[in-house]
Amino acid sequence: MDKKTILTNIVSIGIVPIVRCDSAEDALAAVDAVYEGGIRAVEITMTVPGAIQALEKVADKLGDKIVLGAGTVLDPETCRACFLAGAQFIVTPALRTSTIEMARRYSKPIMPGALTPTEVLTAWEAGADFVKVFPAGNMGGPKYIKALKGPLPQVEMIPTGGVNLETAGEFLKAGAAAVAVGGELVDAKSLKEKKYGNITEKAKQYLQVIADARK
Repeated sequence: MDKKTILTNIVSIGIVPIVRCDSAEDALAAVDAVYEGGIRAVEITMTVPGAIQALEKVADKLGDKIVLGAGTVLDPETCRACFLAGAQFIVTPALRTSTIEMARRYSKPIMPGALTPTEVLTAWEAGADFVKVFPAGNMGGPKYIKALKGPLPQVEMIPTGGVNLETAGEFLKAGAAAVAVGGELVDAKSLKEKKYGNITEKAKQYLQVIADARK
């Protein structure tokens, strides 16, 4: 999948589920659950034990059927390892320009984390494809995205933190390119109890919220 296709897919899907859990097995089950629910994008965080192997397994199994991302990538070395494992895009919790440079070297999209207007603009100027505004919920949610988009309309933003079924649509209406959702979608309780159907059902609900917001 080329870079332009990956970016287009992320925007059209409108949501990136964040898989942050206690084992690679749970991560794979979570990916299957959101995929069953119709979401064709997912981010596996590097905090998952065996995350690189989980990326490899998802890439082998689903290939271009899903836009596979690696999250919580802290440095260029991890960034490169994720690409070699099959990741199509990279998400970072904070702004580190050397990691952006590595993603650009491989012509793959990167969403660095940023919060303040200065950080957001710095990330964009450094070559970010999207800026992950994190933690968006703690800063006032959709209102904060709307405030940032005022002076920075050209910056493609994906809010993370504070995104749930009630706020997802509001974030999109405020100008977000897409949203990223963690525990509100891939919840620890459902994974622990192996109630994967709960995650699948919620995935469908999020897609409906996104479709309604974009009408």
